[in-house]
Amino acid sequence: MALVLIVDDERGMRDFLKILLQKEGHKVVTANRGKKALEILESRTVDLVVSDIRMPELSGIELLEIIKENNPELPVIMITAFASPEDAVLAMQNGAFDYISKPFNVDEILSVIRSATTKSNTKPQAPQLSESFPEIIGQSREMLKIFDMIRRVAPTPANVLIYGESGTGKELVAQAIHNHSKVASKNFTPITCSAIPADLMESELFGHVKGAFTGAISDKSGLFNEADKGTAFLDEIGELTPIIQTKLLRVLQEREIKAVGSTKVQLINVRIIAATNKILEEEILAGRFREDLFYRLAVVPIRVPPLRERKGDVPLLVDFFLKKYSKLLEKEIQEISSYAMQVLMNYNFPGNVRELENIIERGVALESSNIILPESLTLGGTMATGDSELDLQGHNPLLLAASSEEELYDIGIEKVMENLEKRLISHALEKTNNSKMKAADLLQISFRSLRYKVKKYGLS
Repeated sequence: MALVLIVDDERGMRDFLKILLQKEGHKVVTANRGKKALEILESRTVDLVVSDIRMPELSGIELLEIIKENNPELPVIMITAFASPEDAVLAMQNGAFDYISKPFNVDEILSVIRSATTKSNTKPQAPQLSESFPEIIGQSREMLKIFDMIRRVAPTPANVLIYGESGTGKELVAQAIHNHSKVASKNFTPITCSAIPADLMESELFGHVKGAFTGAISDKSGLFNEADKGTAFLDEIGELTPIIQTKLLRVLQEREIKAVGSTKVQLINVRIIAATNKILEEEILAGRFREDLFYRLAVVPIRVPPLRERKGDVPLLVDFFLKKYSKLLEKEIQEISSYAMQVLMNYNFPGNVRELENIIERGVALESSNIILPESLTLGGTMATGDSELDLQGHNPLLLAASSEEELYDIGIEKVMENLEKRLISHALEKTNNSKMKAADLLQISFRSLRYKVKKYGLS
């Protein structure tokens, strides 16, 4: 329970917020002017201030500046009916915890207030890089288990099979195993099995001699030659053809390779780390993967969890990517608003860490202020075009808002526009399988505006 000071010159807004916060269990005091708010702050210790920006005598920004001079740690949430990027930037530059535009969704403002009134809020802290594995960002229970497994398996020569969806960071885990192995000074040689045509895969893995096939104008070393005495990383191992699987099995059993077109056998000493986004046990049952090869590769299996299973790492990753792309794109993006972070925390990230990185890179590139706001986030893909566009061809736009032309003049222009807006939003939601983010892109409005209109028209 917190003591919250609400500052707004509109009595209706003060009463609304007071009732809302009291239902949440908070104590509330109110002020209709900035000067009155300062008097309360001098006489009482509050835990949070929620203030309007546009107020007579003393503006919300001026009030914020005074509060931060006297108590820098006191969180202040700014709200306004006259939203503008300039207001948001000014508020955040002066130390506001967050900035919300009217009309706001109740869940939205409660989410921000909960973040501001709890110690474990979702604003990003400095990335927690593991002392042992600085290449991997994470401090969730799931990642700590992986760190422990890396420590245990890295010093051994055992082959490792890394499971995980695309974009989870399987190669980073493989690199960490190599870096902490006894052959860390030797080569770490990666190859993506799905990226090599099937007829060239044998040559890529084992090399070839001059004249072995058309185009073989000179001898060529393969992956295993380059990785000798080091580590070979075979990504997307489930894409190998049956013939190559058989040849790879021999490498694992006999520790020898033979270049394409050669009769010479070469002994090698290579530690193999493989990775896949497939369930190889299912591939074995379907006859697409050799069971004996599977057991040779999966001496030690490691599963890298999808990002949706380790949401606690999202703020750390966001902070890391913000710094990375602010530097690369020469932008001064300092932070992400707490509501924008809440949007990310509520997203499932089908593309995992790779998708999150893409979202932040795009947000940094498009953001005109020095803070990432919710409107700068594009989740689930970029603005839809082509087949995803609203297909209203063949329809009279006016008849989308009424059953007949006569009814148009009976119900009046305001009702016509409301009906039209409702139909367009419904159409957009249907086209995007009820993805509000994609629907907002189609309609070219902000995600926040769409949420408000969906609730207004009872479309949810």
